[in-house]
Amino acid sequence: MTDMVAGLAALSRMDSPKRDAAFAHFFDRFAKDPLVIDKWMGLQAGSPRPDTVVRVRALMSHPAFDIKNPNRVRALFGRFSGNQLRFHAADGGGYALVGETIQTLDKFNAMVAARMAGAFETWRRFDSNARH
Repeated sequence: MTDMVAGLAALSRMDSPKRDAAFAHFFDRFAKDPLVIDKWMGLQAGSPRPDTVVRVRALMSHPAFDIKNPNRVRALFGRFSGNQLRFHAADGGGYALVGETIQTLDKFNAMVAARMAGAFETWRRFDSNARH
């Protein structure tokens, strides 16, 4: 599995026709192992590709994602908010995504929402366009 994760990590950065097939194969193989699926989600959320926000939004609709599962939320959004390039993107899409998720989480798990809000502590260091 370690080699497969390394391969997915490399593919997550590339524009390759094999990328989606490799992620689908990995999911199918390890679908019953929650910790591995957390890693699978995190690899996609950490991608520097321009479509990462779209991919994270799509993963929120994936059957393996449950917003009421704090570990799954941390796997996806913890990794995404650590993605300096895409979370702090000048278009503000990363901030909007995490902000919306925090608002949703706050309704039923204020502790996880508060921890996620810590991702915004460094916002002043980044492009002012992303702040709007």
